Amino acid sequence: MSGLPPTDRTPDVPGSPAPGASQEEIRRQNLGAVLRHVHVHGPTSRAELTTRLGLNRSTIRALAADLAAAGLVTEGAPTTARRAGRPSLVVSPRSTRVYARAMTIEPDRLRAARVGLGGRILDLREIEYPRGTSPCDAVRPLAWLVRDMDRSAGPDAVCVGAAVAVTDTTQGRDGRIRIGGPDEALRAAFDAEFPGGPAVVAGDMADIAALAEQVRGVAAGVNDLVYLHGGPGVSAGIIIGGRLVRGHGGHSGKVGHMVVNPHGLPCRCGSHGCWETEIGEAALLRHAGRDQESPDAVYEVLRAAADGEPQARAAVDQVADWLGFGVANLVNVVNPDTVVFGGSLREVYLAGAETVHRRLAELALPASREHVQLRPAALGRTAALVGAAELAFAHLLADPLNNACPA
Repeated sequence: MSGLPPTDRTPDVPGSPAPGASQEEIRRQNLGAVLRHVHVHGPTSRAELTTRLGLNRSTIRALAADLAAAGLVTEGAPTTARRAGRPSLVVSPRSTRVYARAMTIEPDRLRAARVGLGGRILDLREIEYPRGTSPCDAVRPLAWLVRDMDRSAGPDAVCVGAAVAVTDTTQGRDGRIRIGGPDEALRAAFDAEFPGGPAVVAGDMADIAALAEQVRGVAAGVNDLVYLHGGPGVSAGIIIGGRLVRGHGGHSGKVGHMVVNPHGLPCRCGSHGCWETEIGEAALLRHAGRDQESPDAVYEVLRAAADGEPQARAAVDQVADWLGFGVANLVNVVNPDTVVFGGSLREVYLAGAETVHRRLAELALPASREHVQLRPAALGRTAALVGAAELAFAHLLADPLNNACPA
């Protein structure tokens, strides 16, 4: 099992070859560019690939033929009539044959999906997972889900990678929350369950969901963004210049534990007044007078607020006010083009968008707030699975022929 790769994605358009690059290196780069383009954008004609990638027709023809011979794409006539003359063949990813295993370890459930090349979810399984259980204890039932799912794949299907998104907070025996990403014990547990299979790449839930929204979601093509993930805790995936910001040891993005109210409530991390204590699910339920902490209870409060219940409406407004407060600070520090709200924060933002925008206008610097776009996540609960699949496909897209199984 390995950590996140150093870059979150490879550009569709081939860059200038490095000085002294061999013909084989240039070919590998071009193959990756073609495969990534059809993976992200779907079936594309040879003519369109020629225009979009800046390569000549004979090169595109040869690259497509190589990818088809490797069992990664198909080439066929377009399904819709276009201009007169011989139609350009369409290059399509072989989604049902080439797939990745995408997994999540969430606070209350485990999920596994078989995601085909091209980003298509072919199969999805999930089971409930007791809160407070160690992620290592989740590996065996998660592996059972994956093996059961693999049995439904076709006889020629090939798994080319695997990745897991892990909620970044776990509760220790002393009751305190540990902040951090996957550790060596989790790596060893996955290696033991999948010996000889593709190495499992692991990453933080918010980081992986941010990648998904950048590749296939509301922030597609945006190079500077902050993705905020809400649940029992709050974390962020931050992408700057098209690259995921990971920090030392991969522990960046713990924005839920920036102190916004020094005289506030104790936080599960051991500090006081963390942003999480003001905008997390527990804060919304507390203000709404609800005792049970669960996703269903959170959405019940949001529904009640939409129906005009005074206490629920006041709870949403208070959480939205603190949400805008923290977002204004992040915008001042990071200066992103887009802030995306995911997890339970998506619904909080939608319910309290006016309050969030007002706080942003009051507190953010003009140079930062004038261009920033606030957006609800587009991929919903599939974001982490989609992002995990993107991680799992990374090696294949970087070097298609050396990381593909023969057709």
